[in-house]
Amino acid sequence: MRILITGARRGIGAAIAVGLARPGDTLLLHHLNAAAETEGVARLCRDLGASASLLDADLSDPEAVRDLAARSAPVDVLINNAARASNAAFPDLSHDEWQQTFAVNVTAPMLLAQALSPAMAERGWGRIINVVSPTVVMGGPSGPAYVSSKAALIGLTRSLARALGPAGITVNALSPGAIRTEGEAELAQGHDQESHAPLVARQAVPRPLLPEDLVATVRLLVSDGSGALTGQVLEVGGGLVFR
Repeated sequence: MRILITGARRGIGAAIAVGLARPGDTLLLHHLNAAAETEGVARLCRDLGASASLLDADLSDPEAVRDLAARSAPVDVLINNAARASNAAFPDLSHDEWQQTFAVNVTAPMLLAQALSPAMAERGWGRIINVVSPTVVMGGPSGPAYVSSKAALIGLTRSLARALGPAGITVNALSPGAIRTEGEAELAQGHDQESHAPLVARQAVPRPLLPEDLVATVRLLVSDGSGALTGQVLEVGGGLVFR
């Protein structure tokens, strides 16, 4: 299989990449100006017998997204993991912040799916996974631009599941729950642990979650046996929210 993972340099994207690495498979690891860090992920994938290549692209630029698709094609699996975090409170939310968040979190996944799904359809098989967020159910704690963009991505997931299902392509959303990532720590300037503690306490399984907790679910979603599973939001968050 050829697998494109956006935002693969660390955190959830890196864990998924390593978790899917199998002999004979090719991992296409997207990053933005982080070749050295992403190369470390690529080495782990290669150690497991897979091939791995790095692809740099700014997902806020539609032309760069289309170029990423052209350099990646064809792929069997598309995992839209990259996201732009946004904690801007509603009174302070600028139009540019809103637009940039939607560009990365919604428009880029749409353009990648639009460019890469025709080849999947020709082969009669494909898998698209969009990484979303339980903040869509909870309304926070992220800012309204982020929450709204992830809600839009869920809508896109369901629409594409309808549109692409007849061609043998499944489209699902993976909702990771309260997983601490390096990006969140940077955005919160080290205070993310404080915001995560109440979320962990609300979980049915009240333990801190790791990116590796998502791998088994992703393996299911990309398997041949998941052909009847599409248009769904899978909450892998220790029971933080229920759908």
